Amino acid sequence: MSTLAIPRPASDEAAPYYQRYITEVRGENIAEQLASQLTEVEGLLASIDDQAALARYAPGKWSIKEVLGHLSDTERIFGYRLLRICRGDRTPLPGFDENAYVPAGQFDARPLRSLVDEFRAVRQGTLTLVQGIPPERWAERGEASGKAVSARALAYILVGHVTHHFGVLRERYGVGQPKVHG
Repeated sequence: MSTLAIPRPASDEAAPYYQRYITEVRGENIAEQLASQLTEVEGLLASIDDQAALARYAPGKWSIKEVLGHLSDTERIFGYRLLRICRGDRTPLPGFDENAYVPAGQFDARPLRSLVDEFRAVRQGTLTLVQGIPPERWAERGEASGKAVSARALAYILVGHVTHHFGVLRERYGVGQPKVHG
């Protein structure tokens, strides 16, 4: 994997809400982290079958399948924002409501393997985009969801968002945790 060090964004390069994702990112090699998350999702979900992937850690929370579908949806939207902004497009980009997208995606009706494959395909597209962005374009800024954001911040948000949700899958759903036999 090629080295792609992108300096950490300053606090004014993304809305305060997104700082929680940016702080999840360790180091500055974004391409390496994007690629390693592809391997991580496979390992994390390897022992989960379709029935187990319908689990919710609490009433009203997303299922494991819905979390994975949400990751693909968000990756597409943030990747599109990254493309537009790093190309110098100053058109304000709209927000999206993930709580409306998830039910519309009907992810629970799909095989888990197809959701993993979709995430892999979408992430590979993001990785290819990120690797092709000229270094001087990472400082470009635009507007998304009514807030200023830089291309650099979007790359960090992409990695940190997945890191956050992988943590939720581990901590709240017990995904990837050893089974206790009694």
